Amino acid sequence: MPLTLASLVQHSALRLTVRAGADRLDVPVRWAHASELTDPVPYMEGGEFLLVTATNLDAENPEAMRRYVRRLAGAGVVGLGFAVGVNYDQVPQALIDAAGEAGFPLLEVPRRTPFIAIAKAVSSTIAEEQYRAVTAGFEVQRELTRAALSGDGPAELLGRLAAHLDGWAALYDAAGQVVAAAPEWAARRAARITPDVARLRDRPAPASMVVGGAEDRVELQSLGTGRRVRGALAVGTDAALGTAGRYAVHSAVALLTLTTARSRSLQGAEQRLGAAVLRMLLAGQPDHARAVAGDLYGDLLDAPFRLLIAEASDPAVPAALGEAMEAAAFRTGEALLAVPEGDRLVVLAADGGAAVAACTAHAEAQEARTPAEGGAEEVRVVVGLSAPAGPIAVSAAYKQAEQALSVARRRGRALVEHEELAAGSVLPLLADDAVRAFADGMLRALREHDAKGRGDLVASLRAWLAHHGQWDAAAVDLGVHRHTLRYRMRRVEEILGRSLDDADVRMELWLALKATSNPPPPEP
Repeated sequence: MPLTLASLVQHSALRLTVRAGADRLDVPVRWAHASELTDPVPYMEGGEFLLVTATNLDAENPEAMRRYVRRLAGAGVVGLGFAVGVNYDQVPQALIDAAGEAGFPLLEVPRRTPFIAIAKAVSSTIAEEQYRAVTAGFEVQRELTRAALSGDGPAELLGRLAAHLDGWAALYDAAGQVVAAAPEWAARRAARITPDVARLRDRPAPASMVVGGAEDRVELQSLGTGRRVRGALAVGTDAALGTAGRYAVHSAVALLTLTTARSRSLQGAEQRLGAAVLRMLLAGQPDHARAVAGDLYGDLLDAPFRLLIAEASDPAVPAALGEAMEAAAFRTGEALLAVPEGDRLVVLAADGGAAVAACTAHAEAQEARTPAEGGAEEVRVVVGLSAPAGPIAVSAAYKQAEQALSVARRRGRALVEHEELAAGSVLPLLADDAVRAFADGMLRALREHDAKGRGDLVASLRAWLAHHGQWDAAAVDLGVHRHTLRYRMRRVEEILGRSLDDADVRMELWLALKATSNPPPPEP
């Protein structure tokens, strides 16, 4: 219990007597200080028990005492100890009345009680309280350490922390999502402050902030040993944390940082192992890859997975996407293989799992963000996603992801799935500038011929190819005799120097006509 004026009154050796403010004695005392200044307020910090003999005070002047008491109360002084038998044989009535009017505690100090005795009593009591708080904090630290080592994950640690604080606690991952909370009802409360967690994540670690609300007082602490936040801890209590509670929270932050943030050497070793597994899979050696992966990635290779390639000009951007996918996989217990490749990130993730869903959600949020919201200089991440594959088909999945990535880059999309390309049309791909340049060059001679008024070879070629070389149907469509159409097709062959009997020539001409016609509508 903190030291109060009531504690001092009950101290038998001090023999203090209450003269005013008896209903305000439960206020905590931070220190005891003697001052004979007529205005000691500039030297007060708040929480002091002020001791005076009234050497310089006009203690029998009612108005002067009202001003004096008001000044002390306004500065946060918790009470006044007036020594009798020095300058006054008893406490002046003007001071008693002023203290009573303000509800300000006034204690009479007998002559045989020196101020130093009161100061020692305050100091020793505060020291004892601090010692008890530190001892309790160390005991909580041991308890939380045992919880962290129990193998039950962060839930056990959070449960013990919440019980100690008589409140609630929640753990957030690097993406700002709730990983665990205690008690169970706290998960809903923790979810409501995710915007505040997002603001905390924008600050360099270590960082903290207090969120005040009608329900409780919530303190947020970042987790991580570097500048990048690896997670966050939230604790909700009815009031500000005391010394023991502060020790408990700091211990929890240290323990959760150790359990959620792997060392750089361990992370580097895991990435090298992941790169080796990926190389074996790309080389068509799934059995060797399984043997090397062991329990780390073994489950991932036993079910259909997706391969994705994320790319950006800033390597930190794909890395942030990888962290979001890792956090999603961690929450659901999925295995995930992520390998950085320069400004790229290659990921193997369970098909239909939380990690792929997190990647899709990230891409949708990026595409929905306007330039004003994201900033004109925002670095975008582009993702290509393969079709579902197994260990024996990783090489094909890698090619699919690269193809999808190329299309996403060309179309200005955040994410393209290879299945979109297979199920859609090839015509949108013809919007590429290189394809259009090729088509313009291939048809230039025919267009120049038509521009001189010598016929309509381009329209005739389009109609003939559209009708699969059927002379009568194409001629009817053009409104000319089939012999006229035959003549025009011979002229096309003469001008181009290529035979229309060649299927490859017909295909190239048809794609050239499509590429140079009205462009397809932009992708939504």
